[in-house]
Amino acid sequence: MVLVSMLAVVSVVLFGCTNGGGGGSAPSSVSVDESSSGQQVEIASGGTLTVTLESNQTTGFQWELKSVGDTSVLQSQGGTYNAPDSEMVGAGGEEVWTFKALKPGTSSLSMEYSQPWEGGTKAAKSFDLTVVVK
Repeated sequence: MVLVSMLAVVSVVLFGCTNGGGGGSAPSSVSVDESSSGQQVEIASGGTLTVTLESNQTTGFQWELKSVGDTSVLQSQGGTYNAPDSEMVGAGGEEVWTFKALKPGTSSLSMEYSQPWEGGTKAAKSFDLTVVVK
């Protein structure tokens, strides 16, 4: 029962009130991860979107923001790498990117996991999201 309640809370935090009924307001803070790629989220104007993606800097890979569809609606605040809690050699961490919802509208964001140097592997993984700012 506790697990079901926790899942319900996580669903609301991750996806907001997107029942299509128009009864609720969009959340001011939304957090997503790789499982949200290809989906749509709603956020309140003035709110913060946090994107957390698995990353392993020991392999030379990093996430790169390829595009933000409408920068007047959604603006990148940058990203940071959080090293793993593990002391295991080669363990991966995560990159956390934040975006500010500036005004109502729809924007998209696209990211790629690549080795940034010439000849490095490009687009080993991708992350795409549609963001509706209310």
